[in-house]
Amino acid sequence: MYRKLAAECIGTFWLVVGGCGSAIFAGHQIGWHGVALAFGLTVLVMAFAIGHISGCHLNPAVSIGLWMGGRFSTSHVIPYIIAQTLGAIIAGGVLYFIATGIEGGYSIAESGFALNGYGNVGSPDHYSMSAAFASEFVMTMIFLYVIMGATDEKAPKGFAPIAIGLCLTLIHLISIPITNTSVNPARSTGVALYAGMGSLAVKQLWFFWVVPILGGAVGGILYRVFNADSRY
Repeated sequence: MYRKLAAECIGTFWLVVGGCGSAIFAGHQIGWHGVALAFGLTVLVMAFAIGHISGCHLNPAVSIGLWMGGRFSTSHVIPYIIAQTLGAIIAGGVLYFIATGIEGGYSIAESGFALNGYGNVGSPDHYSMSAAFASEFVMTMIFLYVIMGATDEKAPKGFAPIAIGLCLTLIHLISIPITNTSVNPARSTGVALYAGMGSLAVKQLWFFWVVPILGGAVGGILYRVFNADSRY
């Protein structure tokens, strides 16, 4: 069990460093397309690296979605979520340390620090809370459906990381303008805490826990219902 938790912690650490780090340090050069690809590639490589150890969830919404879909043990859900969140917070600290080392100083308020949000201030393109809800819910739901389908025993062997990584890339291409793309409560937490406890990112953080988890749960249930004869 400890080996699995260590893998989840390290994997989520790298997801935040790879995805959020690309947005923070190179976003102005690579744009949203590059950031989307960075998130997808990070999940793809980690799935090959630790998928055989922990399943490479890297995301509380994925763990809960797989549990709702009958693919994950109840006793593992909370420990996985703790490990994922810890990895993301450590990664956020590393990114903050690097970012503040720039000459002239660093401002999270001005740079954004890859924070998730909704509304006139939080959303990159000023989408409402209801639009953000629809985006985060649907994107996470589809993500879980793809994960469960790609890892089904009837699916082609060895290709699941590619399908999952490309799916996450597509999700980011769609939803970065809306919420800066979360679909992952740990990822949101990992950077939000460094914006300060009174910041908008922290005040809206509940949203990026509740909505992705709801979407992931529904995605897991839908796959389980429509593919009742499938096994892991």
